[in-house]
Amino acid sequence: MSTDTLSTADDGESMGEAELEARVDALEETVAALESDDDDQKKLTIVATQGSFDMAYPPLILASTAAAFGWEVIVFHTFWGLDILHEERSRDLKLSAVGNPNMPMPNALAALPGMDAMATRMMRKKIDENGTATIEELIDLSLEQGVDLQACQMTIELMGYDEEDFYDGVTTGVGAATALQHMAESDIQLLV
Repeated sequence: MSTDTLSTADDGESMGEAELEARVDALEETVAALESDDDDQKKLTIVATQGSFDMAYPPLILASTAAAFGWEVIVFHTFWGLDILHEERSRDLKLSAVGNPNMPMPNALAALPGMDAMATRMMRKKIDENGTATIEELIDLSLEQGVDLQACQMTIELMGYDEEDFYDGVTTGVGAATALQHMAESDIQLLV
């Protein structure tokens, strides 16, 4: 057997050494192209629908963490979740004590006037003492890391907000169709 016929091709014909080397080179180029392909970047879309003090943290923490890992991240804020991006309203978000199963008090007591304010003060104090980032700091961090914080256009109109009411860098004018497209293209979709 000659060294010119080292291997057998898929179709059963003998393959010469030069052909085999060319085929190996082509396969190596294909593997290198696949390894460097940017399509391997993970994509995360979060839909933020709740705007209470405690519910502002999960989408921002998840978004900034995923962005730190190099993921492409979009957070679509709609209905009460829009208040997280509203510069003025985000500074006055409240923690609701009523119906919160983790609050160490019964609902009858939690429903008393002033309990939400007290629960919010207690949580803000705990966050401050722990050195946890504020909502504003998490928004800034997310934007710095390239997270696309989006404000639902329909909700902006419904709530009577102006586009200037939001933090600089927030994407406004985004509708449900665009949000759905982002979700369809994402590896992970979360509703918070």
